[in-house]
Amino acid sequence: MTSKASPPPADEPPRRPALRLAEAVYEKLRDDIFAFRLLPGDRFAENDVAERLQVSRTPVREALMRLQSEGLVRGYFRNGWEVVPIDFSRFAALYDLREMIELHAVRRICAASANPARAALLEEAGAVWRVAPAERLSDGLAVAALDERFHLALVAAAGNPETDAVYRQVTDHIRIMRRLDFAYGDCIGDTYDEHIAILDAIAAGDPAHAGALAERHIQDSHAVVQQITIDRLEQVRTEMAQHPSPAPARRKRFG
Repeated sequence: MTSKASPPPADEPPRRPALRLAEAVYEKLRDDIFAFRLLPGDRFAENDVAERLQVSRTPVREALMRLQSEGLVRGYFRNGWEVVPIDFSRFAALYDLREMIELHAVRRICAASANPARAALLEEAGAVWRVAPAERLSDGLAVAALDERFHLALVAAAGNPETDAVYRQVTDHIRIMRRLDFAYGDCIGDTYDEHIAILDAIAAGDPAHAGALAERHIQDSHAVVQQITIDRLEQVRTEMAQHPSPAPARRKRFG
C-alpha cells in the first residue's frame, strides 16, 4: 500500500514575501529616521506604522526589532516605541573607539608588506576610490555605503577577527551619524581624496603618515557630522513650530 505525501500545512505561509515586506518597512523607517521625519525622542505605536504603510503589525514589529538592534529605536513594554535620542557624549566615545581601532589596523597593515589582505585591500579599494573626478558618485547615501565598506575592509585587512567584530558593532551604532554627513554635508569630494591618500600611505608602508591621515579623517568627520546634526534638528524643530500639527504631542505624524 503506497502512502501519499502529506501536503504542507495550510497554516505555514511562504516566508520570503513576509521577509521582503519586513525589509521594506525597515528601509522606510530607517530613511524616516535619517531624514529627520522621525525625530530623536519621537514616540509612536506599531499600529501607527502599520496604518501608515498599510501592512500588518508583524512586519512592522520585525522591522522595529531590527532597528532596535542597530540602536536607532527602543521599545517600551506595552508603551510603544521611541526614536533613540541623540547622545553626543555617547557618539564621541564611539568615535574615540573607532579611531583607536582604525589607527591600530592601519599601522598593522603597513607593517605587513607581504600580507595578501593588504594587497587585496589596495587593489579592491583602489578600484572604487581611484577614479576620475567625472566618474565619482554624487549620490550621498551611495557614497556613504561605499565609505562604510572601505573602513570595514581596512579593519578586516588587519587580520584580527575579534577586533573586526567589535568594529562592526561600532559601525552599526554610529551609522546614523555618518550618513547624516553624506546626506546633508559636502564631504563626497573630500572622502574620495582622503581615502586615496590613506591608500597611498599604506602602499608606501608609512604607518605614521597613514595613521595621521586616518586620525584626521575620522576627527574631521565627527566634528562636521555633530554640527550637521545640531543644525538639522534646529531646522526641523523650527519648521514644526511654524507649522504645528494637530496630532497629539509626542506621537509622530507619519507623512
